[in-house]
Amino acid sequence: MTEIINILIALMTIAFGAIGFIAPRYAADALDLKVGDTTMGLSELRASAGGLFVAVGVVCLVTGAGWAYAMLGVAYAGAATGRTLSMLRDAPPQPKALAWFALEALPAIWLIWANWPA
Repeated sequence: MTEIINILIALMTIAFGAIGFIAPRYAADALDLKVGDTTMGLSELRASAGGLFVAVGVVCLVTGAGWAYAMLGVAYAGAATGRTLSMLRDAPPQPKALAWFALEALPAIWLIWANWPA
């Protein structure tokens, strides 16, 4: 069961990353980000919200290693922590922020709990 949930989370990670990687304008719109005077914002989305997550998800699937899934969990925990700080300080639209928080915190909890070396 652990392996199945790990794989599903890795596939979710790759899917979300692929959106940022392939369709950064769509990702920007979904995240309420604005594209500025240059295309640097699109470049950042392709890199940090796209390629990074695709790569980590692929490594998890290719290696099947517990440490890789645990590190994916750490990445999600970092995102959830940043989201929490934003919710406290920036007052983003709470329903949307809470939904994204759940998509970060729940995988983080599972991946770290189920895969952290004993």
